[in-house]
Amino acid sequence: MTVNREEIAEKSLWVSLGSISGIGSQTFCHLLKAFGSPYNIYAATLSQLKEVVSANIANAISNQANQEPSAELAQWLGAPNNHLVTLADAEYPKALLEISDPPPYLYAKGNLALLNQPSIAIVGSRNASVQGEKNAEAFAYDLCQHGLCIVSGLALGIDGAAHRGALRADGATIAVVGTGLDIVYPAKHRELAHQIAERGLILSEFPLGTPSKPQNFPKRNRIISGLSLGCLVVEANVQSGSQITARMAAEQGREIFAIPGSIHSPMSKGCHQLIKQGAKLVDCIQDITEELKLQPRLNTTSSNTQIEQDSTSANLSEQLLLDTMGFEPAPLERLVTLTGLTVAEVSSMLMLLELDGKVASLTGGQYQKIM
Repeated sequence: MTVNREEIAEKSLWVSLGSISGIGSQTFCHLLKAFGSPYNIYAATLSQLKEVVSANIANAISNQANQEPSAELAQWLGAPNNHLVTLADAEYPKALLEISDPPPYLYAKGNLALLNQPSIAIVGSRNASVQGEKNAEAFAYDLCQHGLCIVSGLALGIDGAAHRGALRADGATIAVVGTGLDIVYPAKHRELAHQIAERGLILSEFPLGTPSKPQNFPKRNRIISGLSLGCLVVEANVQSGSQITARMAAEQGREIFAIPGSIHSPMSKGCHQLIKQGAKLVDCIQDITEELKLQPRLNTTSSNTQIEQDSTSANLSEQLLLDTMGFEPAPLERLVTLTGLTVAEVSSMLMLLELDGKVASLTGGQYQKIM
């Protein structure tokens, strides 16, 4: 991939300006409003800069005026599917322009077209229950079927399950991370991150080489919520990053959804608190699709006959599974043996049937028909 030198020089000005101590997203945007572009900001006189920012920041800008373009950034942008998207670019997500402190630029790896696709955030506990992860994956899968891009933070637990659900649906997913894009955190999600980079998009506002720091994640969370029409909290305790994301989403005017759980589970207390505060209680996919006025995504590459055949086949398989289950609890392995279906087919149908309220997931990996 050939990178235009002029483009690298221009992108370097954005990164250089953002690296100056005291210039956060709001100060950066204030400077852009005053001068129009990073080039004009660096070309301004010291007295002109002091009319807009403090003397310390003005001096720092003047001292960097003749800085050479970043060789590290040039090398990174030269790799396939690596981008730096700035406020001046057409690809910059329009949804982020609605929040109070949009990042001036975003490092991106993957498909930039996803930045302006309708999206929903799915967040929750890193220490999620097995059922919580199943719920996150199932909801992500179904929401992709309604044309939404799934946005989350690549963390362990609910975040990872949400990304996996989107990928399983051949849908779109964006991972917003709290490190530089040359670092994968957590390391356990290295393979998942590679899949998202190939089939979705990974975003960060942090410079290359930035390690995982606790203070990075609240900043990361405002982008997760800002990109989205709404935020679904699957599991969360009362003091959690998911609560921060939900609060930011509410402040940004986004819809808040929460899945309830046992009154005895610490992982449900955060969701229950959100519901008490006005979040919409969610126990099926329709609770979200009706609120956001979504329609199922049609497979335009298939004929109507094929769609009808596929639908009929799926319905027959689901009915076979329900008939096999009866009303006695049964483990997944027994259901696979009795139906003759694959583990993947049975697992997928169980999640969908659970969302439809026809099947309950019990402890010990067992399932039971409830209607």
